[in-house]
Amino acid sequence: MYTVTGMPLTRTFRVLWALEELGEPYELHPHGPRSPEVQALNISGKVPVLQAEGEVITDSTAIITYLADKHGALTAPAGTVARAKQDAITHLLLDEFDAVLWAAARHSFILPEEQRVPEVKGSLKWEFGHNLARLEGKMTGPFLMGEDFTIADIIFTHCLNWARSAKFPVEGEKIQDYGKRMRERPAFQRVAALAK
Repeated sequence: MYTVTGMPLTRTFRVLWALEELGEPYELHPHGPRSPEVQALNISGKVPVLQAEGEVITDSTAIITYLADKHGALTAPAGTVARAKQDAITHLLLDEFDAVLWAAARHSFILPEEQRVPEVKGSLKWEFGHNLARLEGKMTGPFLMGEDFTIADIIFTHCLNWARSAKFPVEGEKIQDYGKRMRERPAFQRVAALAK
């Protein structure tokens, strides 16, 4: 059984969703970022943290990649062109969506108040919308990788939900339909129930 530490409303949601999609049992320790329980496992104090095989794994993308590889699902096999393309879209999502949202969060409530630049959020919202429109134009199937649901869909859907809560623009009919379909997945719904 896996142990997951973190609150479901954070990037921990990604790990829980992957575990639910895989049908793997886990125990959730709902501790927030920088809590003593998290800092005992991860020096940065960030969540999520996964404990597996007597080891601690940090970073949501590293964790879900590990889980997908270990269980042979939610991913293309390592060493294939399909995996290289999946990794490319995953890194694009982290660079062009996750990083933009994280920058906005830092300037909203994470950085010390004297270090925040609230005015940057307008630029970040523009960048997010621009990146979203470019990605929408490249979507050709029901999932980011075409016909296969992968960890990239978990990351992207989480970013779309984060964007909505941060009042970032989530426009485009194809993107909105995609987000709705992803949120209707039973595994997503089970994790969403934990976050309430």
